[in-house]
Amino acid sequence: MNGVAMLSLHTSPLAQPGSGDSGGMNVYVRELAAALAQAGVPTTVFVRRWRDDLPEQLSVEPLLNVVHIDAGRPDLAKEDLPGVLDLFADGVAAHVAGREPSVIHANYWLSAVAGHRLKHQLDLPLVSTFHTLARVKAIAGDHEPEGRAQGEAEVIGCSDVICVSSEVEARQVRQLYGPAGGRIEIVAPGVDHAFFSPGDRSGARRALGLGDEPVMLFVGRIQPLKGLDLAVAALASSEHHDAILVAVGGPSGTDGDAELQRVLAMADGLGVTERIRFVEPQPHHLLSTFYRAADVCVVPSRSESFGLVALEAAACGLPVVASAVGGLTTLVEDGRTGLLIDSRDPGDWAAAVDYVLDDPTRAATWSASAAVRARTYTWSLAAGRLRRLYGDLAAQSSLVECGAT
Repeated sequence: MNGVAMLSLHTSPLAQPGSGDSGGMNVYVRELAAALAQAGVPTTVFVRRWRDDLPEQLSVEPLLNVVHIDAGRPDLAKEDLPGVLDLFADGVAAHVAGREPSVIHANYWLSAVAGHRLKHQLDLPLVSTFHTLARVKAIAGDHEPEGRAQGEAEVIGCSDVICVSSEVEARQVRQLYGPAGGRIEIVAPGVDHAFFSPGDRSGARRALGLGDEPVMLFVGRIQPLKGLDLAVAALASSEHHDAILVAVGGPSGTDGDAELQRVLAMADGLGVTERIRFVEPQPHHLLSTFYRAADVCVVPSRSESFGLVALEAAACGLPVVASAVGGLTTLVEDGRTGLLIDSRDPGDWAAAVDYVLDDPTRAATWSASAAVRARTYTWSLAAGRLRRLYGDLAAQSSLVECGAT
């Protein structure tokens, strides 16, 4: 096959996760594209130019390139990006002219809308991975512009394959958007076990300047969706009054700065400001030290299509207390690797955290089980499934071109 054109319009796999619009999707695109390249699939990731000094094309490793497409001012806000989708699609089409890929794989709804146009313009198969869905977020109280849901519905009805991370997400697509135009394939993301694996807790704590106190860990962008406020409230309600919360990440989106100020005010009102350590976004591979240093990872997201943080924590042998939503319900085995909480009540979250902290022997058992279960998630496995999928789509497209039936 001629390779895959992977669209990641609004966020670059080369950007620092944890701030701005960079998060789990950055990690997903970067790690998946690298795994595809290592599996022999030529992969080009197309990103909207987000800084003036970026090169037109960057070779990341053999068979993996990142191409920056000029589409509007580099400093455009995410909310303004729907207005440059055609410019982005034009730029991708111009770049691949005469050497078209075999498949387009779009990530997130913005890329999917652009990919939808390119599918018909270039007569290529389209694989769409949405990562989050507007109608799922709306159920959790995070409303998106109606144009997004409409765009998602159109793409879902026309994509050759909808790629989802779990059966939960597959059900959400069917229930909220109706029958998909193509088939739905479950391809779970992976984790880099060379970085994310169990390690020495005391050494990790020394490296981070932490003491012997119980440590709750939150990793994620600071925005209402991710629920840092709930983690802070749970800390205040915990019976472990010496526990601290380490929060790794930065403000994200239009509400990010306001959410950070709200959380700071909440912490002050609850009297736990001195028990919270805010840490700026970290290079992805360094997060393993934070996971190893903690006693429990809290993932209080209001919705989550997968939940890479929960998987990375588990891979490091860290029990996870997570919202019983989306892909988190497939990653956390309730009562075996952590706890799933179907509530936004801080008291319920505090009780769950205390349940982990109260019994070190039980926590150690959960830790071992979490690490074993996480071993089944690898990027090479995800890439292998997608390589076969791409090959099938390319072969079917070739048969159509030849007039074969």
